[in-house]
Amino acid sequence: MSKSLAVKIIEQHLLSGKPVAGEEIALKIDQTLTQDTTGTMTYLQFQALGFPKVKTKRSVAYIDHNTLQVGFENADDHRYIQTVAAKHGIYFSRPGNGICHQVHLERFGKPGETLLGSDSHTPTCGGLGMLAIGAGGLDVAVAMGGGAYYLTMPKIVNIELLGKLPPWVTAKDIILEVLRRLTVKGGVGKIFEYTGEGITSLSVPERATIANMGAELGATTSIFPSDHVTYEFLKAQNRVEDWRELLPDQGACYDEKVTIDLSQLEPLVACPHSPDNVVPVKSVEHIKLNQVCIGSCTNSSYMDLMKVAKILEGHTVHPSVSLVIAPGSKQVFTMLAENGVLSSLIQAGARILECACGPCIGMGQAPVTDGVSLRTFNRNYQGRSGTASAQVYLCSPEVAAISALTGHITDPRSYPPVSVEMPFSYHINDNLIVPPARPGEEVEVILGPNIKPFPQNTRLPEVIKGRVLLKMGDHITTDHIMPSPAWLLPLRSNIPALSDHCLTPVDKEFPNRARNFKGGFLVAGENYGQGSSREHAALVPLYLGIKGVIALSFARIHMANLINSGILPLTFVHKEDYERISLEDELVIDDLHNQVLSGNTIAVKNITQNFSFKVRLDVSERLRHILLAGGLLPYTKGTAH
Repeated sequence: MSKSLAVKIIEQHLLSGKPVAGEEIALKIDQTLTQDTTGTMTYLQFQALGFPKVKTKRSVAYIDHNTLQVGFENADDHRYIQTVAAKHGIYFSRPGNGICHQVHLERFGKPGETLLGSDSHTPTCGGLGMLAIGAGGLDVAVAMGGGAYYLTMPKIVNIELLGKLPPWVTAKDIILEVLRRLTVKGGVGKIFEYTGEGITSLSVPERATIANMGAELGATTSIFPSDHVTYEFLKAQNRVEDWRELLPDQGACYDEKVTIDLSQLEPLVACPHSPDNVVPVKSVEHIKLNQVCIGSCTNSSYMDLMKVAKILEGHTVHPSVSLVIAPGSKQVFTMLAENGVLSSLIQAGARILECACGPCIGMGQAPVTDGVSLRTFNRNYQGRSGTASAQVYLCSPEVAAISALTGHITDPRSYPPVSVEMPFSYHINDNLIVPPARPGEEVEVILGPNIKPFPQNTRLPEVIKGRVLLKMGDHITTDHIMPSPAWLLPLRSNIPALSDHCLTPVDKEFPNRARNFKGGFLVAGENYGQGSSREHAALVPLYLGIKGVIALSFARIHMANLINSGILPLTFVHKEDYERISLEDELVIDDLHNQVLSGNTIAVKNITQNFSFKVRLDVSERLRHILLAGGLLPYTKGTAH
């Protein structure tokens, strides 16, 4: 049978299971990455597992999220990550070197290898033919120690790109079109594999933009072939030895297929407050802007910013607009400085930010009250920008640049098109990547006072009882569960302090209610836990005593994080049971061990309303034993000895 590229790579890394959709498989992981908001917990867990050194081909710790140091907390986290990286064989990308996904694409990504990262946008490296997957920090810690990464084999969806993009239509518009068609839950349980004549005209940075925002679809990952375009990119990065051709078989079999004629696309924009709320730019041209932000791991490449510079050159940003630009890496920033383009950006009135995630994660540049912000980012959830009343739109760098000049969202097609040639060679200077300590070199791992131990669950009891502490609707994000505005991000290493803010965007009284009732259950609608990979959205509820989450459906990474924490992820068999449950109802699950081990259906009693209902535990036998053990860490330590 002719095989897709994704299946080929999976088979080459398969440690157990069969690559059949719905079956549990185990993969060997070649590379890992972490960033600083998830990294501290990941490395604390790695140390708790007792591994002396990483066993991957390459593991890299990036500092790119919490770079604003208004107190000691972020700096202490960075020092801890640098020292633990040196001790355990991990490369350390210093603050200022750039965003993890952009730098990894430039300097470390290899076609055909597997990459596991503690960030949901790890699939960015699918743009050069890697099988790159976002996961919770504990999964990454286990992989660094040489353990397998387990997942349910996804369906492989072929997205065939035909034709060629018209002027002013970009790779960002391609992925916005996919989101428009499939929605934010359209990729759950799927890998998107891009093929067709249309991909030949897309550079690796453009492919990476598309793969990056596959995370917004809920996809396991997205992947492009490694072809002559990939070869030219790696050659320009002085990494031609890392290239190999990787293509799907002729007539490869796919579970589903989506066809997009690129010639029929037009500039698109995602409206508040979801990346799938996509409309043509021309339909919202009347909307006036307060802010334009260009950057993020989605659109901060050299090519992106060169196009922005060409548009801005000789012009001045509209007086009502604050324009900020964040280059994705030191490499990009250096090249803009060397060729004089940086001067054009500054002369036009752009404010240049450091090479970091910055406003994409709410770290600075919060819009004005009720402000409208146009951004080249990947998420526009309400409040994520740091201003709850802000209206955030997502678009391409080209639309953003022209709109910054006009003062309102602008369809660029009435302007002369701009073009930029891919560089023959990139500026190579890896001096901000610190290699691990040499064999025999002593390293002291330094913990700052804000770094607290992570909570650990105990073995699952025979009976669990608790109140419904919160009942929520559909599409609750990890930003809702564990909000991360700029003033809270420095507490990412302090679970007790974070617990005061858990789920407060939904209900400000939740933390107090959880403490008063000494834990209990959460109830939610569809797609619970979408968004960031942050395992804090499971660790903090665990700290507050959450025993189980009962939802209509879960996002993939969050469900895995709940299991890793020993929290039961249960789904309603009947929607009417979700609708019937009320806040503070008392729920009981009896004979839990037998119910967990014996099948997919578990009986729950609602003591308050005097009725019983069924929920599903749709997990593998291995995951059932992880839940019984109280989570992945005690399970892994128990099976390791």
